Amino acid sequence: MDVAEPSLLEIVVPAYNEAARLPDGLARLSAALDALPFPTGVIVVDNASDDGTPDIVRGWTGPVPVRLVGCARRGKGAAVREGLLATRAPYVGFCDADMATGLAALKTAVGLLHAGHPVVVGSRRHPQSRVEDYSHPLRKFGAVTFNLLIRDLAGGVTDTQCGFKFFAGPLARAAAAELRTTGFAFDVELLMHCARRGAAITDLPVEWRDVPGTTFSVRRHSFSCLRDLARIRFNAARELSRPGAAAEWPVTSALPALPVAPAFPVTETSRSGPG
Repeated sequence: MDVAEPSLLEIVVPAYNEAARLPDGLARLSAALDALPFPTGVIVVDNASDDGTPDIVRGWTGPVPVRLVGCARRGKGAAVREGLLATRAPYVGFCDADMATGLAALKTAVGLLHAGHPVVVGSRRHPQSRVEDYSHPLRKFGAVTFNLLIRDLAGGVTDTQCGFKFFAGPLARAAAAELRTTGFAFDVELLMHCARRGAAITDLPVEWRDVPGTTFSVRRHSFSCLRDLARIRFNAARELSRPGAAAEWPVTSALPALPVAPAFPVTETSRSGPG
């Protein structure tokens, strides 16, 4: 019996009642990962769904292994945290079940990780990105305001909420272990924990399209996001006031080289530190 090689890259997909969109998303993600020249895997985190989401994952067959992790605590942040902590690969990432971010950027993200960038984040505000956004104007205004409020916390990132992020595995697991935000503002805290460790954050241009069916609602979630941001900012100030609080991320971490190069040249922006 052949023993599967351990994955060098694992991607977490948080899923709450995604039975309608998950099959297509998993098929596309599996095809993109199968095209990479090294072993990969997918972790779908069932975030207490009450539809057939977990059954889809249990019965899934495809070119890359897909495993199911349960997360009884509701919230995208809780699901991503559970998924990242369940990873074992030297490189990890997460993306949304709707695959709103084009997977053509996957090889470029992996190439940047291979080149030594510890955090690579998709950015819809990168000058090379192509975005089809048909969302309500109020939601667009809220997104711009949100990112202005938190840029100093998240290492200067201009688009914290794009669901397409990749990390050196040890760094991601260390940051996720400290993650306390369970809702949609979790990206800010996760990036803050990476930046606090001195890890440079690299913006990646993406193709992104607005996909119907998002669970985020400006009316229902704005207050909780602002509340979470206030808590994140308070905790950040308290943490940075402690002597020796900022642990430096070792640039020369013992991570295996990946047999892949960036798919195409990009003009990326790297930042380090929380401000």
